[in-house]
Amino acid sequence: MLSHYYTVKGFGEHEIVIQKSRFICYINRAKTEEEAQDFINKIKKMHWNATHNCSAYLIGEHDQIQKANDDGEPSGTAGVPMLEVLKKRQLKDTVAVVTRYFGGIKLGAGGLIRAYGKAVSEGINHTGVVERKLMRILKTKIDYTWLGKVENELRHSEYKLKEIHYLDDVLIETYVEEEKKEAFKEWMTELTNGKCGMTEGEVEYLEKEITFS
Repeated sequence: MLSHYYTVKGFGEHEIVIQKSRFICYINRAKTEEEAQDFINKIKKMHWNATHNCSAYLIGEHDQIQKANDDGEPSGTAGVPMLEVLKKRQLKDTVAVVTRYFGGIKLGAGGLIRAYGKAVSEGINHTGVVERKLMRILKTKIDYTWLGKVENELRHSEYKLKEIHYLDDVLIETYVEEEKKEAFKEWMTELTNGKCGMTEGEVEYLEKEITFS
């Protein structure tokens, strides 16, 4: 598993108009090629009367699956520039479809390449990007008398609180970077005067939205 990677926030839709042609970009996550194809087919059915429904997707930790489809546009003027935007933005497990309704003015090869690239780039910005970081879940068991102090300190620390379980004792789950596990354990032990029990849980990705400057 990758320690971290970037992908789109989720489903997004954004339209631009260039020389009277409408370019509607649809973006989504896709963990498998089947998911990507299902999404493309869904958009094609929605816009069955469009001039073109061009698509591109990147799947896999190391971008093992890369596909681009011009859907009737001149070869290399739609799908490939769309794919290049996904690669340039370092996105993984992402599918993009750009639906075009022809406005009567031909754009030429260069114009098409710029238009499809712009549609995807603006579509990504509109949808949003997240960094998915692999984190270890550390489980801290404490007596209820420590809850107020520990929760307050956690919420003001660099660590991300996942969940609090109110059982016979309190069980607090915290996202911790793998290389910071020992530092977290020492910090928590000191915070509770050694009156805590700690176990390591599974790893999972924590998402953080990326802000565009």
